[in-house]
Amino acid sequence: MKTKKVIAPIIITCLLVLYFIFWILGIISVPDLLWLKVIGIIIPLSFIGVSIFVLIERIKEIRSGEEDDLSKY
Repeated sequence: MKTKKVIAPIIITCLLVLYFIFWILGIISVPDLLWLKVIGIIIPLSFIGVSIFVLIERIKEIRSGEEDDLSKY
């Protein structure tokens, strides 16, 4: 069943997103240093976006039946 194969990537992505959210909250709590806050928020937000994009691509792979891309080479 394909839904079992989708569960692990979803859980890992959720954990990554939570980690980056806590990272953002930690950066926001730093007093002053506006440039540090801006950089410290942009980087984790980009990581969250990339993680979600990779999750969507992985789900598409699983649904299409391409389990192991390395077998092509």
